[in-house]
Amino acid sequence: MNELEEGTRAQLDFGKLRKIAETGQTVLPVVLQHADTGEVLFIGYANERALAETLRLRQAVLWSTSRNELWHKGATSGDWLDLVDVRVNCEQNSLLYRVRPRAGVCHTRDAAGKARRQCYYRVVVDAERLVHLGAS
Repeated sequence: MNELEEGTRAQLDFGKLRKIAETGQTVLPVVLQHADTGEVLFIGYANERALAETLRLRQAVLWSTSRNELWHKGATSGDWLDLVDVRVNCEQNSLLYRVRPRAGVCHTRDAAGKARRQCYYRVVVDAERLVHLGAS
């Protein structure tokens, strides 16, 4: 088990944006939302190339800040996110990709071994502890 991705100990990465800035890559945060349910699936980042590819392919394409490369969501996992539309906030400094997932969304797996429907599957209980949704 990967403790960061599956565990119950809080390890919040408050330095994430600083790390992205240090790469010199210019990106915008992207909220990925299920177009039918309104559920927030996860947060990613897009540079100009990722946005152009998203619009061209009509599927979610992001910039992987951990691998520093273009990331076509679903290309290796099969968890494609078909694009409904792209929206921009009032200050034009973040994007909303409204999508329809074909399968799972998150690269982590639930107890049954299936890709989770979203990446927000844990609740912060206190500064040190997380609880999996649906767990008692």
